[in-house]
Amino acid sequence: MGSREKDVRLEQRRQLEEKLKQRLSILTDRGVESGTIAKDTTVRQLRAKVREAGKRLKVIEGKEKKSEEMAKIKAEKLAAPKKEKAGKKKAAEEQEAESKRQQKKKKKKETKDKE
Repeated sequence: MGSREKDVRLEQRRQLEEKLKQRLSILTDRGVESGTIAKDTTVRQLRAKVREAGKRLKVIEGKEKKSEEMAKIKAEKLAAPKKEKAGKKKAAEEQEAESKRQQKKKKKKETKDKE
């Protein structure tokens, strides 16, 4: 029972349930009482294995749901428009349009042209 795949676990649980039904029918055909059937070691082992397979299936389904949710969240993040960061780069771009030195040169040139 060392499998992590859902379909394999479902098949294992189905087989265990079939064995349990067979064992119960054998015991009832023999005329064994219901209290004795419940105490039968084979019946108890089969029921324990069915419960174990069921628990494992619940865990597998939980992981599948979580991975689907994570994929959904990831898709939403990719679809959302990106926010622009306001910081040094934006301020630097505005200032780079015309540096102070260039502004001084331009001003000086304009004053020379006027004269």
